[in-house]
Amino acid sequence: MQALLEVILPVFFVIGFGYLAVWKGWFSQSGVEGLMKFTQNFAIPCLLFTAIARLDLGQSFDLRLLTSFYAGAASGFVLGLVGARLIFGRPWEDAVAIGFCCLFSNSVLLGLPLTERAYGADALQANFAIIAVHSPFCYGLGITVMEIVRAQGQAGSALLGRVLKAMFSNALILGIVLGFAVNLSGLVLPTVLNDGLDLMVRAALPAALFGLGGVLATYRPEGDLRLVLYICLIALVIHPLITRGFGLAFSLPVEATRSAVLTAAMAPGVNTYIFASMYGRAMRVAATSVLMATALSILTVWVWLALLP
Repeated sequence: MQALLEVILPVFFVIGFGYLAVWKGWFSQSGVEGLMKFTQNFAIPCLLFTAIARLDLGQSFDLRLLTSFYAGAASGFVLGLVGARLIFGRPWEDAVAIGFCCLFSNSVLLGLPLTERAYGADALQANFAIIAVHSPFCYGLGITVMEIVRAQGQAGSALLGRVLKAMFSNALILGIVLGFAVNLSGLVLPTVLNDGLDLMVRAALPAALFGLGGVLATYRPEGDLRLVLYICLIALVIHPLITRGFGLAFSLPVEATRSAVLTAAMAPGVNTYIFASMYGRAMRVAATSVLMATALSILTVWVWLALLP
């Protein structure tokens, strides 16, 4: 109960306030769009840039950590894709978008604040290592499979260009890449620039959580409920369960295990709806999954916090 009250509910209170503000008309939809554009294109890329630039790469990038998390993520994608096609009879392109919903956990907007509240700011090193690979891995996998499916298995030489263009037009990925460039080059940023970045970083997560609530208020609970519950099961239970199993098999340290499993247990992020919108496939299912899984994660994250060492 203490974890629910002290760790989970404050984060979801901010999301809920954003939801209520938009639902009641206190905050306009155009305001939400502007706020999310600020967080997604500026504040969060600054957060990722500073985190990666200051990260101890040798200590944080543990192959056991990344294998544990991304084995679970890739398994979720396959289960979502195959289940959507064989169990629910959806077209292959819909199935890829549904698989992406099971793949892309909300590692930044939910994973970071929940991990920080549960285990402290020092526990975020493993989170940032996961996040550094998250968007490139997920978008790379999702876009590649979708383009292959759309081309009936013969994507041609343009496939790589499409994947890279889609990935590197993403501000989050650009922030990560620039952070690696500064880290690996040993470049020392001027104090005034660091201070300015820190101001942006402090605004990132609270604004993003409020904006996420506003975005969720615009979604409508529509779509195949059984399929949505299937997505929630994979995203909230199967992905973290597989990650936990690999962590045990690899003797992953406790701190890294907490970050990996808790990040894996996050609901699908808004990027899953963005991906579905890119291709015009399974958009209602994606939107409903984000909404329902985010609500259900209040309870499932509580359970995972109780089970983690």
